[in-house]
Amino acid sequence: MTRPTKATGDRRAARLAAVQALYQLDMADGELEQVIAEFAAHRLPPGPGRAAPDLVLFADLVRGGVGQREALDALLAAKLTKDWSLDRLPTTLRAVLRAAAHEILNHGEIPPQVTISEYVAIARGFFDDQEIGFINGMLDRLARELRGAEMAAARPERA
Repeated sequence: MTRPTKATGDRRAARLAAVQALYQLDMADGELEQVIAEFAAHRLPPGPGRAAPDLVLFADLVRGGVGQREALDALLAAKLTKDWSLDRLPTTLRAVLRAAAHEILNHGEIPPQVTISEYVAIARGFFDDQEIGFINGMLDRLARELRGAEMAAARPERA
């Protein structure tokens, strides 16, 4: 197993913090910029054994997760079965999906497979195998829709 590079650590810490901030905003309806500032000042500083997060990516994921919420939710809801709605999903799961969907949609410099892998790794801290498989499947279908050429080049869809 290879050790994450500094850039990977920076981005993973930013992604995890973005999921946490989106969760907080969904649960408490806090003020967006205040939550971002609070995380940057008090929850994200590097420490022993903790990578310094990519604060630009963190803020972008949170702003995008809130600012594009309706569009992201529509994209995600289209991947659910007809008898499920996004509102039925746990708040943490929605936060993971929104952050990842924003990244897949808006960060073409990051390969979608990397985004999926990173959010699946983050989800392992919150969920069991069933939910992790659900997140992986949702993000894979979303990435194939939004960035199909990159996904097909990396791993052709199974027949």
